[in-house]
Amino acid sequence: MSYDRIRRFLDEHAPPTPCLVIDTSVVTERARELVAGFPRPRLRYAVKANPEPAVLRAVLAAGGGFDVASPAEIDACLAEGAAPETLSYGNTIKKPADIAYAFSRGVREFTTDAESDVEHLAEFAPGASVTVRMLVDAPASVTPFGRKFGCDPAEAAPLLRRAAGLGLDAAGVAFHTGSQQADLSAWDNGIAAAAKVFAEVEGLRWLNIGGGFGITYRSPVPSLSRYASAIRASLNAHFPALPEIVLEPGRAVVAPAGLIRTEVVLVANRGGHRWVYLDIGRYNGLAETENEAIPYRFEPVEGPRGPVVIAGPTCDGDDVLYQRTPYELPLALRAGDRLDILDTGAYTASYSSVSFNGIEPLETYCID
Repeated sequence: MSYDRIRRFLDEHAPPTPCLVIDTSVVTERARELVAGFPRPRLRYAVKANPEPAVLRAVLAAGGGFDVASPAEIDACLAEGAAPETLSYGNTIKKPADIAYAFSRGVREFTTDAESDVEHLAEFAPGASVTVRMLVDAPASVTPFGRKFGCDPAEAAPLLRRAAGLGLDAAGVAFHTGSQQADLSAWDNGIAAAAKVFAEVEGLRWLNIGGGFGITYRSPVPSLSRYASAIRASLNAHFPALPEIVLEPGRAVVAPAGLIRTEVVLVANRGGHRWVYLDIGRYNGLAETENEAIPYRFEPVEGPRGPVVIAGPTCDGDDVLYQRTPYELPLALRAGDRLDILDTGAYTASYSSVSFNGIEPLETYCID
């Protein structure tokens, strides 16, 4: 995509760095493009990716709803005009008080993966619709969830029957292939496992296939249309009658809409290596560089370039962005120069610390 509109805003307003700028028209466009590829789709944007109010309004403009993970996210969505019935409480780890609060605000869809949570839902959200999340095998993603979420597929049907027995609406099955998943085959195992649960439990109406759709950082990933085509083929292979398909993307919707402008603080030679220190690091916006998982793109890179180690501004020794991943930046780079970091709309400002080393959280500006 073109970042011309964002760069014009930055050049005209010259906000202090580091800062994130989101083009909300891109958010709406990406949400619509994603939904268009699926049969019977229902979009539930993962608010945790970027909860900026203007981003939430852009999702609403695309006809989407929200995957919320806390009372605060519920309040944020409702404040921007979302209807309670468009909110799904997707976090399986929640206190009874959180369930009760969500129910009091009109939320009627919850995801679960444990019997004790089902019992809490029956008590504090009586009659609510329940989706059981399964843990399924999938090719490795860039940022996998491990075994933190999801029951064994064999436990899904008994959990749904337990929910129904407690007066809840056993409505669906969910799984997630991991964030930044580039393998088009990743959804097939989950869809196949879900089809077996649908065959065992009467009355199920929807299948939540999560998010995980990747975006291109430095390595190409499939287009949204190719993701949708592969998943449609799997659905047709495993389901005789297609259920409603719930999508919970975050990164794929908002990451390409954002650009971070940062300032070079220091350039130094350390043991024969050129180190470039920026005014943004792992604690004020670039948390996903931990283990160098997400390789962001930097611009401009015109002119002669050379290898660099890229680090953040804090006094923490772990605040190094890229030491093993090969990066080259202009040899002429000096303190005070500006760099743009592309595709940074997701999991940047929302991961920014409150005030580590006294550095303020990443400031966000939105244009439409």
